[in-house]
This record gives sequence, structure tokens and C-alpha cells, in this order.
Amino acid sequence: MNLEELRKQIDDVDARIIELIGERIHIAEEIGRGKRAKGSSIEDREREKKVLENVKRLAQEKDIDISTEDLGNIYERIISACKNKEGVTVAFQGEVGAYSEEAAFQIFGTSIEIRPRETLEEVFKSMEEEGVQFGVIPVENSLEGSISRSYDLMLESPLRVCGETEVRVIHCLIASPDANLDTVKKVYSHPQALGQCRSFLKHLNAVLIPSYDTAGSVKMIKEQGLTDSAAIASARAAEIYGMKVIAREIEDTPNNFTRFFTLARKDSPPSGNDKTSIVFSTKDRPGALHEVLGELSRHNINLSKLESRPTRQKPWQYNFYLDFEGHREDDAAREALQNVEKLSIFLKVLGSYPKAKRRPVGE
Repeated sequence: MNLEELRKQIDDVDARIIELIGERIHIAEEIGRGKRAKGSSIEDREREKKVLENVKRLAQEKDIDISTEDLGNIYERIISACKNKEGVTVAFQGEVGAYSEEAAFQIFGTSIEIRPRETLEEVFKSMEEEGVQFGVIPVENSLEGSISRSYDLMLESPLRVCGETEVRVIHCLIASPDANLDTVKKVYSHPQALGQCRSFLKHLNAVLIPSYDTAGSVKMIKEQGLTDSAAIASARAAEIYGMKVIAREIEDTPNNFTRFFTLARKDSPPSGNDKTSIVFSTKDRPGALHEVLGELSRHNINLSKLESRPTRQKPWQYNFYLDFEGHREDDAAREALQNVEKLSIFLKVLGSYPKAKRRPVGE
């Protein structure tokens, strides 16, 4: 068989693949309509996990010579495209190219309808009043700590945490194509990003100007033609806005990760490898917090985070934000939460969700 005949066979196979992808997308549209009619969540990470496991098993059974990594990447893109047809809309704080957008793509794939918003408040409003299905918000950075405003808004909102992910933050100094380090007199970025690059910025003779967003700072410099200014953001932001990276990896440490929550109207169902986030306030008496923590310990529940924050309603009264391993529907967690509620002034379960895969440096 000659080369042209082999190419014709590949064309025929591609035509069948396209036809089957079209059939899969059509089925996804039907599933999306059914989920919306029932008010169910579009996102189903457990189902996606089973699909990926199934196709990898089929490839092995049929002795197809493809790595599981390559096959997984192909199917993740197909699943993402199908979810787009199910109608996935995701709001995040920042402009296109922001780290929050990267988190959204990491969670849902790139074939989604994104809704960039200027503030965290607008992300919540988009979901509560405008019908956006999901929100992605930063809640914690490995260098700078918790994002206080995110936790304040979750406390006030009926929305639930249904997922989490971690994004490796690699900061770049970005400026106009003709710029270099010597021409930079001002640096714009989100306050968290400025704080994460203190060592680099200390040696740069420039004024630091806080902005609402990393990628938004790049966009602003581009639109206003600020040739003496630079922004701290991702390399992707530089590419999107046609700007130049003049310094890479300027964060103080490579162990710079931001944790993001996915918000929805309902929790995720138990996956067998879950976390639960709660907020509570204890009674004002000695040993009150110890009693709450003891209740969780009595049920063999492992804590992964505990942090206190002022309540804002009463001076010197604190709310405690706590993450533990397990799902709120697990027998041990359910009983423990019932007892914690009795020991507390109030208790709110922010959500139960699958644990994020820990992403090593360099990934």
C-alpha cells in the first residue's frame, strides 16, 4: 500500500472520529438539559474520573499502543468540550490571563464559558443573581496566607464549596516590547503578588502600585501605553496582551501555590477522598475551643487547617475556620458536626468536596 492510500485511510478514520465526537457532544447536550431541569450540578468529577479510568482500561484490553498520559490528555479535552455543550459558565475575579482563570481551566478544562469579574463580590453576585453556575475564588496562598475577603463572603453567602484546586504561581515582570529592567519606574500588580516578590522588588528602583488584578495590570499598561511601567503576572498574561517578559520566576520561593475553591449551589457528593470546610464560633468560656476540637478527635477526624478571624459583630469575638478530612455525609463527620453545633454559638458548613491533587514544584 502506497503513501497516498495510507493517508486516505487516516482521513477515513479521522472522519469516523469526528462523527463519534459529534455524537458524544449531542449526548452531552441531552445530559445538560436533564441536569438543568432537575437543578443538578453540571460538574461531576467522580463521573469524569470513572470515564478516564474506563478508556484507559479499554486501551489496555485492546492493546492500543498509546501512553495512559497521552490518552488521558486527549479525553480530558474531549470531556471539556462536551461540558461546554452542557452549558458550563464559570465566574472568577480578574481579567483574562489571571491565575484565577488558570484555576478555572484546571478544574473545568478550557472549553467553558468564562465570566471575568473585577471583584470577588461580583463573582458571588454573578452566581446568586445572574445565573452563573460556578465561581472560582482564591482562598489561601502558601506564602501570604488566607485571602480574608473570600472567607468573609463565603460566611455571608448561601453558596457552597464543591471543589478545590492548587495553582503553582510563577510570577513574571512584564512590560512593553521595548522595555528592560533599567526603564521600569513603576510596578503594578495585585497586593498579594507584590508581597510574594519582595526580594526581587527590593533591588528594583521602582514605585510599587497595588492593583485589583495581576493580568488586569498587564492589560492596563498595554492599553494606556505606559512605557515606564511594568506589571507582575503570569507569562500567559504577557502572551495574551502582546507584552514582553523581562524577568521570569521572580517570586521569593518556588513553593508558591494558591489554593482555590469552586463555588456552586450544592456540595459535591462523597468521592471517598474528601475534605469539609466549616466555620464556627465558640461560647465565651474557658476550654470551649478545646471541647470542639476534642469532639472531632473523638471521631478520629483529621484536621488540615484551623484559623481564627474576628467576627466583626462584636469586639474580641472570633470565628474559627476549620478544614477536616472526610465528607459531611460520612457517619463520623455527621455525628461530630451535630455535637460541634451544640457546643458552638453557631456553625456553618461551607461545603464538602474532593481533595485537590497535591501538585509538586515544577508541575
